[in-house]
Amino acid sequence: MGKPMAKNLIQAGHELTVNDMNKENIAMLVNEGAKTAASGAELARNNDIIITMLPNSPNVKEVVCGVNGILSAAKEGLVLIDMSSIAPLASQEISRECAIKGVRMLEAPVSGGEPKAIDGTLSIMCGGDQKLFEECVPVLNCMGSDIVYCGEAGAGNTTKLANQVIVAVNIAAVSEAFMLAKRAGVDPNKVYEAIKGGLAGSTVMNAKGTMMLANNTQPGFKIDLHIKDLNNAIETAHATGAPIPLSVMVMEMLQNLHKDGLGQSDHSAIAKFYEKMAGDTIY
Repeated sequence: MGKPMAKNLIQAGHELTVNDMNKENIAMLVNEGAKTAASGAELARNNDIIITMLPNSPNVKEVVCGVNGILSAAKEGLVLIDMSSIAPLASQEISRECAIKGVRMLEAPVSGGEPKAIDGTLSIMCGGDQKLFEECVPVLNCMGSDIVYCGEAGAGNTTKLANQVIVAVNIAAVSEAFMLAKRAGVDPNKVYEAIKGGLAGSTVMNAKGTMMLANNTQPGFKIDLHIKDLNNAIETAHATGAPIPLSVMVMEMLQNLHKDGLGQSDHSAIAKFYEKMAGDTIY
């Protein structure tokens, strides 16, 4: 996700300095005109805005608060835009640490997967100071098309968790419906064509249902990453007293698929759970 987002920033005319563990990503972005930094501290010394796009809460904490992290060398007024999808409570904790150092932090998790990261049309859900959000909109516009201020720190990642709950349950429902059709002797492709324009139609069904029908599990968003997001959703739900039974059920499906070696497959491979249970295929 971070690589195409960075590329869009370069193409929009921004001077970019990048740091990543993946050397191939670095080489590609340098070829596009980016400079490199050896650490978060080096980034903080030489830039006014830093954008992070990392897998989970501990990664963001390490990059921001760890040894040679961003806060170790941050100057007052530095802007940190964290576009990772992490636990809301972790985001609030990191935001407080930033404030101590005079760093202004905006959380801005995204939805849309790699295709929308590539074409710059991500949905971006922001939390933090509203004035800072308004300052950052021109930068965010380089990467997304739907940019919404959701509230104070933690609100952006709470919104992202709500998004991930809807997506996960929707994918499972599409898988279940297609398998019902197949076992009842009706071509799932025909079912899709018949219902996609009605109330059951959705962006999820159009994007992920077609992958199921083609037996395509190449990742746009991996099962292991959705496990991470649902873990954060379940933890947040338990902390706030929100009932979340459907998400817990889908989490069990995802964990089962992970154990079957499908953790790096696209989350549309939830269909494989139904195929295993039914002893049949959707495609």
